[in-house]
Amino acid sequence: MDHAVALVQAYLQLNGYFTSAEYPIMAGTARNGFRTITDIDILAFRFPSGAPLAGRGRKSPKGLDVNMLDEGLAVPQDAIDMIIGEVKEGRVGINTGIRDPEVLKTVINRFGEVGDSDGIVEELLRTGNAEIPPAYNVRLIAFGSFPPGSQVPPCRIISLGHVLQYLQEYVRKHWHMLRHLQFKDPAFGFLMTLEKARRGGAGRRGERGVEVVPPMEEERPANGRRRGEMPQPAAPPARGFHGRGRR
Repeated sequence: MDHAVALVQAYLQLNGYFTSAEYPIMAGTARNGFRTITDIDILAFRFPSGAPLAGRGRKSPKGLDVNMLDEGLAVPQDAIDMIIGEVKEGRVGINTGIRDPEVLKTVINRFGEVGDSDGIVEELLRTGNAEIPPAYNVRLIAFGSFPPGSQVPPCRIISLGHVLQYLQEYVRKHWHMLRHLQFKDPAFGFLMTLEKARRGGAGRRGERGVEVVPPMEEERPANGRRRGEMPQPAAPPARGFHGRGRR
């Protein structure tokens, strides 16, 4: 998976979306074969959800903030939301494949029977957003590191810098819980490693986190302590004992 796509996928998942990365759009050929017309960098679905109910008579355990939605994503509150996302590591842009009406109709039909698919695709290409009765919404979102170098069709643009900032803030806010977990997601797992390394700098040895351990025959710091480190206080004697054994 592309690194930028992995970053966007982690971002959307933390905002409550089910995602499919690099989703292929297939078409038949004249000889009973198939070919890939294009692929969608990121296809995401989110179902509307209510706020969690407050507990009665007891304090609810503190967990992850599942309501930490990014305002820049403009998540609709009362509709099932589909995002058709184009991801670029460089300048924001939308490929011609994702603007192909037939490709968009194929993607939108993942909702099931949507009625006037031609009209929905036309509205999506014209405004970057289309509503599908009774309670569906589909949007085009372009992700990239830099502003577009040429004109792009109507869509929402979210920078990868904004995505990264959201992920870093999420990790730091929930570090007390996240640090106990293991992550298979490549982007989020790497962010966890970066945060762990950043926090580990407080206990680094030597100067600038670099230390050289001398040979055994050379003099070492007393008791193996770091230079300038104070000895740990002695543990208090165990209760029920005195100097000559158990009472």
